[in-house]
Amino acid sequence: MSAGQGAEEPAAAPPLARALSALFYGTCSFLIVLVNKALLSAYSFPSPIFLGIGQMAATILILYVSKLNKIINFPDFDKSIPVKLFPLPLIYVGNHISGLSSTGRLSLPMFTVLRKFTIPLTLLLEIIILGKRHPLSIIVSVFAIVLGALIAAGSDLAFNLEGYTFVFLNDIFTAANGVYTKQKIDPKELGKYGVLFYNACFMVVPTVIISFSTGDFQQATDFQHWTNFLFIFQFLLSCFLGFLLMYSTVLCSHYNSALTTTVVGAIKNISIAYIGMLVGGDYIFSTLNFIGLNICMAGGLRYSFLTLRGNSKPKQPGDEENVLLEPKS
Repeated sequence: MSAGQGAEEPAAAPPLARALSALFYGTCSFLIVLVNKALLSAYSFPSPIFLGIGQMAATILILYVSKLNKIINFPDFDKSIPVKLFPLPLIYVGNHISGLSSTGRLSLPMFTVLRKFTIPLTLLLEIIILGKRHPLSIIVSVFAIVLGALIAAGSDLAFNLEGYTFVFLNDIFTAANGVYTKQKIDPKELGKYGVLFYNACFMVVPTVIISFSTGDFQQATDFQHWTNFLFIFQFLLSCFLGFLLMYSTVLCSHYNSALTTTVVGAIKNISIAYIGMLVGGDYIFSTLNFIGLNICMAGGLRYSFLTLRGNSKPKQPGDEENVLLEPKS
């Protein structure tokens, strides 16, 4: 990690850019969960890895065409790029596969509750990898979200060990992906577009191999709804939203922090949980679950309030905000 100068740290992104990037990420994340839930549950699409391949292919195609048309710019490939990216590609594919595998195995509200554990993991990794120090008020807000998640999950009447395992793996990969992305998007190196493009390029072939070896690809090709226009539309929409989600994640981390990006995702997930109580038909109501969700939301809103006031600005020795000086493409 390149060393920065402490004098540059006050150069923060404009509040509007920070808020809009967070809103963009939250919206993309919200939409893709709903679309993936429809594909993997309502249509019973059996191949989450194949869906991930579609999202990677969409990312590669969109970014490559944009580069050819000089809409965006990122470095051409050279032998130093894999070293610059490591370990992001491995984390990236793990995040994709575990996330897609977990979505169809749990009720939507419980899935969103268990995803809250990404937040303390991100907080811990920011301290270890990026050298950040957060004020006590931020730490209390984070653990209020986790406490609410524990209360809500403790009353789950539809326990699914496999689903829980995939969600917790997804939590770990998501936290690591956010922190390492923040570290790697230095505009002097690959920049945000280069990170997105080369991540997808490096991992699409291994993911295809995994899909073939596990039978996932065969199940996808044998799926009966490929003649269903509505299914195809939602599949392509998921691929496009996969690109938008990856881009919005990087953009939100670029203007804010990995922890803020994670908390925005948590607030979005709690909103989905509330919607799941009214629609979808797979929510099992209990008093503890409802109380837990409300504690999660209170902690998330408190974090947002502190962040907007500027109280979450971390104390660190490195170049946390240097990436904010990158000129717009």
